Amino acid sequence: MQYHLNGFQPGDPEISGTTGPQRAAALPEKVDVLIIGCGPAGLTLAAQLAAFPDIATRIVEQKPGPLEKGQADGISCRSMEMFKAFGFADTVMRQGYWVNETTFWKPDAHNPEHITRNGRIQDVEDGLSEMPHMILNQARVHDMYLDIMRRSPSRLVPDYSLKLVDLAVDPDANDYPVTVTLDRVDGERAGRTETLRARYVVGCDGARSAVRRAIGRDLVGDSANQAWGVMDVLAVTDFPDIRCKTLIQSANEGNIIIIPREGGYLVRLYIELDKLSAGERVAGRNITIEALIAAAQRIFRPYSLAVKDVVWWSVYEIGQRLTDKFDDVPDDQIADRLPRVFIAGDACHTHSPKAGQGMNVSMGDAFNLGWKLVSVLQNRCRPDLLHSYSAERQAVAKDLIEFDREWARIMSEKPEQGAAELGNEPIFQRYFIEHGRYTAGLSVTYEPSALTGAATWQSLATGFEIGTRLHSAPVVRLSDAKPMELGDTITADTRWRLYAFCPAGDPAAQDSALNALCAFLGDEAASPIRNYTAPDADIDSIIDLRIVLQQGSRDVALETLPDFLLPRKGRFGLVDYEKVFCADPGTGRDIFALRGIDRERGCVAIVRPDQYVAHVLPLDAHQEIAEFFDGFMLPVQAG
Repeated sequence: MQYHLNGFQPGDPEISGTTGPQRAAALPEKVDVLIIGCGPAGLTLAAQLAAFPDIATRIVEQKPGPLEKGQADGISCRSMEMFKAFGFADTVMRQGYWVNETTFWKPDAHNPEHITRNGRIQDVEDGLSEMPHMILNQARVHDMYLDIMRRSPSRLVPDYSLKLVDLAVDPDANDYPVTVTLDRVDGERAGRTETLRARYVVGCDGARSAVRRAIGRDLVGDSANQAWGVMDVLAVTDFPDIRCKTLIQSANEGNIIIIPREGGYLVRLYIELDKLSAGERVAGRNITIEALIAAAQRIFRPYSLAVKDVVWWSVYEIGQRLTDKFDDVPDDQIADRLPRVFIAGDACHTHSPKAGQGMNVSMGDAFNLGWKLVSVLQNRCRPDLLHSYSAERQAVAKDLIEFDREWARIMSEKPEQGAAELGNEPIFQRYFIEHGRYTAGLSVTYEPSALTGAATWQSLATGFEIGTRLHSAPVVRLSDAKPMELGDTITADTRWRLYAFCPAGDPAAQDSALNALCAFLGDEAASPIRNYTAPDADIDSIIDLRIVLQQGSRDVALETLPDFLLPRKGRFGLVDYEKVFCADPGTGRDIFALRGIDRERGCVAIVRPDQYVAHVLPLDAHQEIAEFFDGFMLPVQAG
């Protein structure tokens, strides 16, 4: 990380030394953004907005304090990439359980009442992501977001014990059009009503979302027909794969998914229970923890399972439900009305826990919305940009729910006929292997739009598929020869990135494509960097240009490259030496080869603030680069 730009900053550099207006203890009358709910979606959004003290943000939660245990625990590779941008992926890797292998068990062919191991696979295929698949208590993820918020310039902390009771939108009001009424539910202040107005409200308040109901949206989908139980336990067992992610399918007793937990001893068991009748809810079964343990013991046969301590447990119904739209604007009013209320996470889509997507997709919703809210509130982008949130994320949720529905169905089926025969691979094992990109969180592809270009020039970088997240690869920073991942240059700061991959030849030559690109971006009137960056702001504060050369780090002199790659920043005009990178061909980890980048022509990859590839263009497509940003950004106003 970079710091000391505007003067030496003693102490922990991750605590912002620059703060905004003092946060009032009482709720203000007006806010820019009000977030309802302190789940993973709400805290992801709050952590991103907290970096901007000029944006008045508050987050409220009905519960009396932070989550402590239970709920989701699977963190996909894609979420880990996002955590890297927020700065706490290393902490998750240090504290969490790494999912390295997945094992599969099925009925023993010789004794179907017993189970036997049928296969073992690598959980995440090589090269899919530089980040691992992790398991960590959701409460710890919350803690890390809360820590970011406390350390931010906004010093943001949640307001607990506040329940939403009313929300109204005045579509004709230009400023603070959302009126919100909250009831205090803490002891001595219980019953007191708080009312405030907001420019935007985001409902991250779960499957029973009051925000969703207030804007007239419904969760629609399959009725729950299968009961499952889940328990986090400390147990003694002779089952050999208790510290591997494991899928067990028994002949007659149902199925189990084993998720080893952090710390080396804790384990989570998802246990299939009974079918539910039409309209029946699992709460009516009065299932006990003893019943869950007994069910698990039957499935584990011939292995023993002695539960010594139950840390957390619950029962639930499987169901996949989706809201038709993730904001408050009716379909027939999109052209004339701007969204003011959004919903994210379980408030607009619910999944089974089997594929481990609930928390991950929820955080992805918030990461998509956060940079767009900041861009609109800071007048960087046109307000109609906010329509893209629902359009993009509803399509993502729909796709994932279809996958989850099929996966849940397969997991709840009895072994198919012949599954007990030696050497037969069960369908649940085949399906898991074939859909590894879904469980890794890497299946999202945004369709062409103002924010995602057409694939006209995709051949210039086949490994940076337009609409998908930037697939990082190793590079070496030229100024200090530091090996690193290119994706590490993206932080959760809402900036756009331009990655210029230079063609073969001398990049310092007067007639090089790199010199021409830097001259365009630095000097010409059409330059998006010049057009959308305030004169008194750092030149990379909105669009950050980074260069990747084919030469090794010892074969290029930094001082021979264009001055635009050594920008002067901050109040002292200090030089930023971290804009130029080199390939690392000697190790077999050459980014040009790994990502299919055209060595003769090079290219420019435009990457969105949420790490998704927005466009791939030729290095000399200066007009097309300008036109792309002109499609949604607002020029800096003179004066």
